Amino acid sequence: MDEERSSRADPGNPPSAGEAVFAAALSEPDKWALFLDIDGTLIDLAETPLSIEVPGRLPADLAALSQRLGGALALVTGRDIALADSLFAPSRFPIAGLHGAERRQASGALETLIVPASFEQLKREIATEAEPWAGVLVEDKGAALALHYRLAPDRKGDVEALMQRAAEAVRPDWTLQQGKMVVELRPARASKGRALTSFLEEAPFRGRLPLAIGDDLTDEAMFESANGLGGQSIRIGSPGTQTLARALISSPAALRALIARPAA
Repeated sequence: MDEERSSRADPGNPPSAGEAVFAAALSEPDKWALFLDIDGTLIDLAETPLSIEVPGRLPADLAALSQRLGGALALVTGRDIALADSLFAPSRFPIAGLHGAERRQASGALETLIVPASFEQLKREIATEAEPWAGVLVEDKGAALALHYRLAPDRKGDVEALMQRAAEAVRPDWTLQQGKMVVELRPARASKGRALTSFLEEAPFRGRLPLAIGDDLTDEAMFESANGLGGQSIRIGSPGTQTLARALISSPAALRALIARPAA
């Protein structure tokens, strides 16, 4: 899907209050399936991918919400599944990792991607070139690789140029994904939108309407799929950002407060 096209909003339809959309879905828990991004959505962004903090109540609150929805709650994230699982232990939710390149169904069945030696070599070359750039962090996700420049915003141009050259070497199997102060090389077949539709073909998601919640460009494909299937979409953040999401919630903290209510 064209990421630029997916990020355009309809100026004639300003986003509505996400709190009301979320509450309406939970009032009909047998009708809806919930799809949640992690970073910037459930948890606050941090300076580095490994320095995030998961609020102590969040895993239990998510488990309670999943139970209310009959298990129709899935995480859809750019992180790999193993790392995402560690954030919410001991709970293990249905999950799509690496933007959908890997996926664990509610049944526990796991879909993964075999990484060829050529991509492993390319990742080493990227890491070597980026090593002298103080503040630029290399995140090796196995089937994907991200360069974070949050700590070195002046390196944005260098990071983008390096990742563009790398993408040209591995097309069409891998593609670039822009995010908040990060550029990622991810499998081209990966899409949060496709992950959402795949979940909806399986129990306990089958027959339900999707509610997709995210915060970044990577979540726009998920918003588009949810909207197209008659569901709802909520973006976490401030008004004014171009998005296909139909509603807004101001912050991860505000979303966590909504998630905690059914548990309470």
